[in-house]
Amino acid sequence: MNNLEIIDLRVFCCVARLSSFVAAAQELGISPAYVSKRISLLEQRFGATLFHRTTRRVRISTQGEIAYAWARKILEDIEGMAVDMSNTKVDPSGPLRVSTSLRLGRNHVSPILSMLGKQYPKLEIWLELVNSRTDMIEEGIDIDICVGEVSEQNLIAHRVIKSERILCAAPSYIEKRGTPSCVADLARHDCLLFRGRDQPFGVWRLEGPNGSEAIKVTGHVGSNHGDIVRNWALDGYGIIMLSDWDVADDLRSGAFVRVLPNHSQPADVMAVTTSRMTTTAKIRHSMEFLIGQLREGPFALKGQGF
Repeated sequence: MNNLEIIDLRVFCCVARLSSFVAAAQELGISPAYVSKRISLLEQRFGATLFHRTTRRVRISTQGEIAYAWARKILEDIEGMAVDMSNTKVDPSGPLRVSTSLRLGRNHVSPILSMLGKQYPKLEIWLELVNSRTDMIEEGIDIDICVGEVSEQNLIAHRVIKSERILCAAPSYIEKRGTPSCVADLARHDCLLFRGRDQPFGVWRLEGPNGSEAIKVTGHVGSNHGDIVRNWALDGYGIIMLSDWDVADDLRSGAFVRVLPNHSQPADVMAVTTSRMTTTAKIRHSMEFLIGQLREGPFALKGQGF
């Protein structure tokens, strides 16, 4: 076997995704023996063990994970080429890996992906919820919905909505501790600490009438989970900085009041993909659907631009 064959890559990716030769054979409509043969040929070609096999399960190896990332890219490029060479409409199909933060994922992206899956049932959707920025190429992510600027040269960012982070607190906290009148006053207040995906921990940088100001903040409680910090803020534990779309309902209901209303932190919501992925029909359709629904739909974000 001097050259890679497309069927071998498809078989390999199917086994990697299902962790089973038998399940892969059933999905592809071929025999388990043929699957085993094609995987063995690939391992001979690469000179590496792609899967660790036992009588009960198949587990991808470290080298297999590297090969899987490359194989997915190759197959997606072939799909993109086929779409570009065809004048007919092709419904998106195959694996789609999306990453985003916890609150965006649970309250907005996950229900939108459910709608996407119903419209395009051939998609195989995986949603990864993370607290830190994603290495899209290393982790095989197709689309990342994130907050803040994107500077990596190999990534293409599409602004979903214009947004900003603002300071809020429960009325009970304001009654007890008073209202800060300037950014420097925040150092004397309890501030709820949470590390956002693009935020330095314990430092808030705000834009206001005096330009950009940075302040180191502290508080008695903090967490790496946004929901916990938000609930503590509602309980009156201190001042919190959250995206405007995330606190709009609480501000309207009076559960939160805004603190230092002339100060905020730019935090646009972005839909990001790698430069090489923008040509595939699957990514184009999925990006358009996600952005459209996040702007105007039942689970849309309501930022400053709306």
